[in-house]
Amino acid sequence: MATSVTLPALGESVTEGTVTRWLKQPGDQVAVDEPLLEVSTDKVDTEIPSPIAGTLLEIKVQEDETVEVGAELCTVGDEGESAGSSDGGGQESAPSEEQQEEQSAAEAPAAAASSDGEDEGDRKTETETNPPAAHTDGAPPAQETQTGSADTAPEAAASEAGTSGGSGSGTSVTLPALGESVTEGTVTRWLKQVGDDVAVDEPLLEVSTDKVDTEIPSPVAGKLLEIKVQEDETVEVGAELAVVGSGEAAPSGGGEAAPAPEAAAPSEPEAEPEPTEDEASSDGAATASSQGEAIPAAAQVQPDAGAESSGESAPAAQAESTPAPAAAPTPTPAQSPTPAPASAGPGVTGQARAGDGGGDGGAYVTPLVRKMAAEHNVDLASLTGTGVGGRIRKQDVLDAAKAAQEKAAAPAAPAPAAAPAAASGAAPVTPSPLRGRTEPMSRLRKVIAKRMVESLQTSAQLTTVVEVDVTPIARLRNAAKEDFAAREGVKLSFMPFFAKAAIDALKEHPSLNATLDTEKGEVTFFDHENVAIAVDTEKGLLTPVIKDAGDLSIAGLARKIADIAERTRSNKIGPDELAGGTFTITNTGSRGALFDTPIINQPQVAILGTGAVVKRPVVIDDANLGETIAVRNMVYLALTYDHRLVDGADAARFLSDVKARLEAGQFEV
Repeated sequence: MATSVTLPALGESVTEGTVTRWLKQPGDQVAVDEPLLEVSTDKVDTEIPSPIAGTLLEIKVQEDETVEVGAELCTVGDEGESAGSSDGGGQESAPSEEQQEEQSAAEAPAAAASSDGEDEGDRKTETETNPPAAHTDGAPPAQETQTGSADTAPEAAASEAGTSGGSGSGTSVTLPALGESVTEGTVTRWLKQVGDDVAVDEPLLEVSTDKVDTEIPSPVAGKLLEIKVQEDETVEVGAELAVVGSGEAAPSGGGEAAPAPEAAAPSEPEAEPEPTEDEASSDGAATASSQGEAIPAAAQVQPDAGAESSGESAPAAQAESTPAPAAAPTPTPAQSPTPAPASAGPGVTGQARAGDGGGDGGAYVTPLVRKMAAEHNVDLASLTGTGVGGRIRKQDVLDAAKAAQEKAAAPAAPAPAAAPAAASGAAPVTPSPLRGRTEPMSRLRKVIAKRMVESLQTSAQLTTVVEVDVTPIARLRNAAKEDFAAREGVKLSFMPFFAKAAIDALKEHPSLNATLDTEKGEVTFFDHENVAIAVDTEKGLLTPVIKDAGDLSIAGLARKIADIAERTRSNKIGPDELAGGTFTITNTGSRGALFDTPIINQPQVAILGTGAVVKRPVVIDDANLGETIAVRNMVYLALTYDHRLVDGADAARFLSDVKARLEAGQFEV
């Protein structure tokens, strides 16, 4: 009896893990406790061992896929046991496996060996044979031959209208609930087009809400049959976005459908470069409709060949029929010499989802990253990914683009030294690609624009500024930053000190940690400090919240600030983490600004802006020298408050307490 291998609990707060590499392939022999695969979580990278000795029968989760704790990863049992499972109670597993891009190529030989020596290349015939042997509803084999699956026969017969006609038998992809207060979302970009093959959990589209921008993955493997909501359209939570179904649903038409895929494979050698172009078009651009079914066909050939190259040896040992392994390698000679020299870069890695071994070191590149690389003229082949399993992340592309700009500007730097008079004219200028363009506002920018105006129209806002000498903190930070980084894993900046001083002052000045309801005539003073931290992202300003910040030390605040900032910029922050703040801090000095007049984040009543810390000469009162001039580390703190609730004297007292705490420098790090 086969044994399931599941993702174990790898920590109290770990809820999911990503398969980074399979160490064994279907058909390989494994011993008890021998590692089967590598898994990465947000806490630890580890190997998952086999609970029993036997043969790896089936891989359920492909590389780079993320699953919940407890999810089935693979099955291990006796050699040949997979044949019994596919003919018996698992009669529906054969069509499901056909829909997997890589998994079907690895498992089809084993299934063929248990089906009276059927040809592996004719997978259509295999599904026509298996269901009648297992089903007891009396459905004639001829009916299943026309549709390719007994489960989809009624739907396929009812929707025989070409590529979009298969939507009736597909799985609906709906807009999920992305937070407690999120009721709608806007489709910002489709990463896949109608006819494209998709894997389980592969991103289909990008959605923007008033809380967060995120990708919506496919719940099943198959083909994108229909797009229900176009880009820039806004729909309610639960609305149908797309339909994903069987890859056979779109072209199916009659009894001659079975030989079609077999004939399509050898007819594509001249068009082999098309999968690379199809991968590039999946970044958001529409696939050329004039190509008809040629692109989906080519895309279907490439994954099969890739899977055969990585897992061909193990299934070949199990299959008893000679034609089975001979059919799948047919497209391999045509594919290998043609696309490999032409695109050793992102096009190859985009398809190497489960077969690691592509031209870029096997790193998986998401369509979003490929699109961003194209926009910034970044060569993905030259990058080293910093993500899980060497994956190239969006930040890697942005860093490479920034480095390229700095490198382009560097040669012009020595010129002003030789000719100071012409310095202003000699500096190179790189015009922005936005010059002369008119484009629609993003969903996030619309939300920011609306809320900023509403905030100014809702509350009576004014700003008070104080100057603070943070020289004691600068000295403390310089003395402790190396040990702190080694101990805590994050850098020690000025921000945790500003946050700690403000949080302590809020406990003594509750009117700034409150909310005002003018309709009810009530003021609510909070008994906790949920501090929102403004984070600058490429899409706009977001304010993730540190809950119960009053309970944290300097080290705890430093870790939290670094964590939410990184996850916000990498689009991994949750919608609920962007709500519930009672007070906001914005670091306006991160780009050198001395101070600003920040706008209140409603329904809060105050926001603190921290300017740049700069060294400058100031007058100080020395115990021995009296008044003297010294170079000190100075910063401006700007507090914007709602004058409906907070008076100027209240704001000044709050800032005075914050200043006193910072200038005393009595912090434990």
